[in-house]
Amino acid sequence: MATILIVDDEFSIRKTLGLLLKADRHLALEASGLEEAKVCLERHLVDLVITDMRIGEENGLDLLAYLKETGCTAESIMMTAYASIETAVEAMRLGSYDYLTKPINPDELLLRVHKVLEKKSLREEVSRLQGELSGRDKLGHIAARSPRMVEIRQIVERIRDRDLPVLITGETGTGKEVLAQAIHTISLRSSGPFVAINCCTLPEELLDSELFGHIKGSFTSATSNRKGLFQQAHGGTLFLDEIGDISPRLQAKLLRVLQEGEVRPVGSETSILVDVRIIAATNRDLEAMAGREDFRSDLLFRLNVLPIHIPPLRERREDILPLIDHFLDFERKRLGRGDLNFSSAARQKLVEYEWPGNVRELKNVVERSFALHAGPVLDKHEIASSIRLNGPKMPPEPEKGKTLAQVEAEYILRIVDEARGNQVAAARVLGISRSTLRRKLEEMAIPPLLYSDPSL
Repeated sequence: MATILIVDDEFSIRKTLGLLLKADRHLALEASGLEEAKVCLERHLVDLVITDMRIGEENGLDLLAYLKETGCTAESIMMTAYASIETAVEAMRLGSYDYLTKPINPDELLLRVHKVLEKKSLREEVSRLQGELSGRDKLGHIAARSPRMVEIRQIVERIRDRDLPVLITGETGTGKEVLAQAIHTISLRSSGPFVAINCCTLPEELLDSELFGHIKGSFTSATSNRKGLFQQAHGGTLFLDEIGDISPRLQAKLLRVLQEGEVRPVGSETSILVDVRIIAATNRDLEAMAGREDFRSDLLFRLNVLPIHIPPLRERREDILPLIDHFLDFERKRLGRGDLNFSSAARQKLVEYEWPGNVRELKNVVERSFALHAGPVLDKHEIASSIRLNGPKMPPEPEKGKTLAQVEAEYILRIVDEARGNQVAAARVLGISRSTLRRKLEEMAIPPLLYSDPSL
């Protein structure tokens, strides 16, 4: 069963073709002009467009051009009562699969429809297999010597045909986005887009517009209509990192998308259908947050269909050496030096380190070590400075006589200062959300301009 859009200004032709396609077990949509057709294409995942050459005063070739410009994956068949070699050539150039002359023979139309849908199905199968190979390659980049990581790779393999939401949990830097990309590229949606966003890097109003889109004039800087990330990810996967940091209002909007499969752009009165798989990630305890009513429990149930927890690197030390070799290979290719390596003593030191920043910190240490030292083989004393630069920031010894609130305030201010006012970075070091950090700064009566966030 396919979704087929019929575009013709004649009501009787639309209804006749619609009944014919419905009898062949397809979903038939109708549009009397280009604007109606564009709305249908935005709201539905259309497999095939059957359009007349002349649609009133409009030209069907303009619709084919629109399909090509927007990257729409729908196939197309052109109909016309005014056949000519020139129009046929132009239709084919714009991506039309076939060309039919009116009056339409029902048997011939169904034969062409079956052929074009078969071609589309074969192309998607090839794309899926290519995506699966690419996904297996990405899985190969996930170090998996530890029992838990081996289990995670097996889970990803098992769910490749399951189009369900996934919730990935784990500390910052454990590789949640890398895993999300692997899940996408090995899935049935591999031919669709993979769109990612970190939910804690934007204030609520901008995140709302970024996720759901907006229409022209909905706010001061909205000078044109803009598709949100849900629409951009249509037919693919949307990765929502740091999902625990979104506001209650956006939690409610996200829940509606998961329940109804539609989004409403900011300022719009109409909803748009979207076909998106959600993979969410967080370093926070959403169940505890739901217990405190800081996170909607009904949204958590919707997101947590397939939970995957990535343990911190210090709890899977068997994966450290494979990761080192993976990052070494990258540096060798980047620098054009196949002789780069770490000594046995250096490797042992790296294995014994606690890695508070997890895989991301390990990658930074490998890169920084070869930036600071010529090599080719670095010993343990040559990587010590790189590890210290990445080490955890410990609070200073508190002075006697100070209250707990004073000690906390001084530590927060020091971390914000070291982060040069970047509240996102400071919140990560402190292990709290950016909204919590902002609240604490307000309670401490710190002027907003003194510690503004340069990332905004």
